[in-house]
Amino acid sequence: MREVVSAMAQMETTIRTEDIIGEPVIVRRLIRRATIESLTSNGSVAAAVMVAAALAAIVVANTDAYYPIHDLLETPIWCGIGSIGVSITIEGFINDFLMAIFFLLVGVELKYELTVGVLTEPRQAAAPMLAACGGVACPALIFFLVNTMGGGHPEGWAIPVATDIAFALGIMSLMGDKVAPAAKVFFSTLAIADDVIGILIIALFYGQTPSLPWIVLSLAMVIVLAAIKRAKVYRTRWYLLAGLLLWACMFRSGIHATLAGVILAFFLPDGSELKLSEVMAWLHDQGSEMSRVYRDEEHVLGQHDFTSAASRVERVMHQVTPPLQRVESAISTPVNFLVLPLFAFANAQLRIIGIDSSSLVCDPVAHGVFFGLVLGKPIGIVLVTWILSKTGFAALPEGADWAQMCCVGIFGGIGFTMCILIAGLSFGDGPERLAAKCAILLASMTASILGILFITAMQYLQGKVRESERT
Repeated sequence: MREVVSAMAQMETTIRTEDIIGEPVIVRRLIRRATIESLTSNGSVAAAVMVAAALAAIVVANTDAYYPIHDLLETPIWCGIGSIGVSITIEGFINDFLMAIFFLLVGVELKYELTVGVLTEPRQAAAPMLAACGGVACPALIFFLVNTMGGGHPEGWAIPVATDIAFALGIMSLMGDKVAPAAKVFFSTLAIADDVIGILIIALFYGQTPSLPWIVLSLAMVIVLAAIKRAKVYRTRWYLLAGLLLWACMFRSGIHATLAGVILAFFLPDGSELKLSEVMAWLHDQGSEMSRVYRDEEHVLGQHDFTSAASRVERVMHQVTPPLQRVESAISTPVNFLVLPLFAFANAQLRIIGIDSSSLVCDPVAHGVFFGLVLGKPIGIVLVTWILSKTGFAALPEGADWAQMCCVGIFGGIGFTMCILIAGLSFGDGPERLAAKCAILLASMTASILGILFITAMQYLQGKVRESERT
């Protein structure tokens, strides 16, 4: 953030010597906006807000405020126009609709990586994606074995399979340069692939009784999205409208409606309707025209030709940004600072007053979740990465060593959002859900602390080794 403020301060000095912006108040507004944007784009800040919401939920759940809040979350609301729409509780709206927006952001990030990111090279993308598969299979196996042998509930096997992208990346960003940039990219790709697997698991195993007519309508909306894209429509409103109708159809179909967000993301155009080379030439012509019609002595309200040309440039430049990027820019801050905190608050309502703590500690569900995340995640991720490296299929990311990969595996145990969502789908409102949520929170906190301690210790030991080699 200091770099941003410094750059903006330097810009202020430059701008004041130019005739582009004459009022210091506008410069201060630009600096303030840049500061706000640096905060809202900071993963650590977003993770802190989400954790604060979860802690607030736990505190509230163990006070007299629990019952009115619980009743509020169970209040049904009507989403639609007139008689056309769906009835859903406030909690369901958060978990099914708002989380679909979160998965839209996940899908946008995945498509970005597939288009211009690390997933454009198949072999380069294979390592984190296969590591994600290991990070899903091992925790699921641990949970299944623990609950099968312990007389628990093996049907909750999917609870510890997912990594919380926002939370984990926020914690990792706190480590600064202790975690190599290549390891962060590896982890980001792994976490995205991990969540996509989690979404598919939800869609396949945690839907309701399928409704064939609504499934057909859902497929029809997918065809509509494909037709809009094929027609080279670049207005995001049409995609969002079709995506909203897709969500409503999937909500009624029995398929978990959050999948609509990922589907919508893959139909958003990743290109611009304008050729950039032609835009540059057009801008040059427009600049010459604006210079010609500008009158220094006239008030801006009287410079109709100039302001008309400026508005035309503004409209055209807006179309340069691909719809995929426009949607990401529009939803990233609301998702990080509204959707995820609301989800955390609504789903971390853990009322433990009057609950036998020994029953929670001894519950096979809690054991399966905790050890699945804290042990299963790093074992699965590191083991698959090691196999890929030893067989020569894929090398470690450039600049990352095995200590960095172990750190990635440990941070993979931060499950939070997706794990809580799957726990609710697995057990409803039963005691197993409470045990699972307690274990998820404890495991996420443990994985965060272990990851920070591990990479700090490894950095210290490596520094000592280098120091001894120099002497």
